[in-house]
Amino acid sequence: MHEIICPNCNKAFKIDETGYADILKQVRDKEFEKQLNARLELAEKEKLTAVELEKTKAAGELDKSVALKDAKIQELNGKLEASELTKKLAVNEAINAIENERNSLKNGLELAKFEKELGEKALKDKYETQIKDRDDTIERLRDMKVRLSTKMVGETLEQHCETEFNRIRATAFPEAHFEKDNDARSGSKGDYIFRDFGQANTEIVSIMFEMKNENSETITKKKNEDFFKELDKDRIEKKCEYAVLVSLLEPDSELYNSGIVDVSYRYPKMYVVRPQFFIPIITLLRNAAQNALKYKLELALVKEQNIDITTFESDLDTFKTSFARNYDLASKKFKTAIEEIDKTIDHLQKTKDALLGSENNLRLANNKADDLTIKKLTKSNPTMAEKFDNLKNDRNSD
Repeated sequence: MHEIICPNCNKAFKIDETGYADILKQVRDKEFEKQLNARLELAEKEKLTAVELEKTKAAGELDKSVALKDAKIQELNGKLEASELTKKLAVNEAINAIENERNSLKNGLELAKFEKELGEKALKDKYETQIKDRDDTIERLRDMKVRLSTKMVGETLEQHCETEFNRIRATAFPEAHFEKDNDARSGSKGDYIFRDFGQANTEIVSIMFEMKNENSETITKKKNEDFFKELDKDRIEKKCEYAVLVSLLEPDSELYNSGIVDVSYRYPKMYVVRPQFFIPIITLLRNAAQNALKYKLELALVKEQNIDITTFESDLDTFKTSFARNYDLASKKFKTAIEEIDKTIDHLQKTKDALLGSENNLRLANNKADDLTIKKLTKSNPTMAEKFDNLKNDRNSD
């Protein structure tokens, strides 16, 4: 039996095992349910609390994430704005560069156009001037040709050039010679030879001139190049540095009407000019040669030194030749003297041998004389022995 106290009235009552077990079971079930409910409530509260906490935490994390996101967004917006600004600046710079380049190109094109216009104008003016000068030159040449061809003033091309030179000879070429080439020993000659001299009578420049004119009535027309070979030959034979053909041939040739024509590609140092360039070509060649005068003077000094050296070497060679000839003569005479001495020595040796032979014979004779006695002499001659005995007795008696 079990005694149980009522919690309401505080009275005790007893129950058996079965009832106690049922009550205990009930109590346990209720208590368990109560505890379970309490635990469930507590778990629910904890769950709610955890949920709230998680909500709070999530809200905080969310706020933080949102804040970070906002910051990131702001940063990205800042970068985007900066990028947009940079892009705008780059675009503006590109636009400005393009505009500047366009403006520069435009200005360049305008400047080039302006320069082109100026160049075209200058070129046009130049050509117009050249054409005018050429027309004037052609007109002068035609007039000169007519005058020369018809002998209106009785002046030939050679006389014209000589007159032109003599007009300025005293002022422009005081030391120069401009004379007719009259030396035809080689079979040909030029028209005129120009030579100018500087200090120490050093030649500055020399020019062989040939003047060629042609009458308009001439059927067979000559060309300038027909005279190049002969002119070059005359230049070389007369020892001139340059050759100049003053010509009125080929009057319509643009080449020869353009001015001084260098034909050195055909023959060295040769030029073709119209008469109006006769004095200019002399001046040009003479001025160019004056620049080389210093070197010519130095070359002349070197040549003089070379001549001195050559003279010295020639004198030395003459001395060597004379000395060698005298040496050969002395050597031959010395050899002859040696041979004569050798012959004399040989002769003296023979004489010596002969004398030595004579001395030996004299020695033998002396020996024989020393060995000769009266006894030996009278040994085979009783008569002489008797006479010597008598002579001996006479000497003893005295």
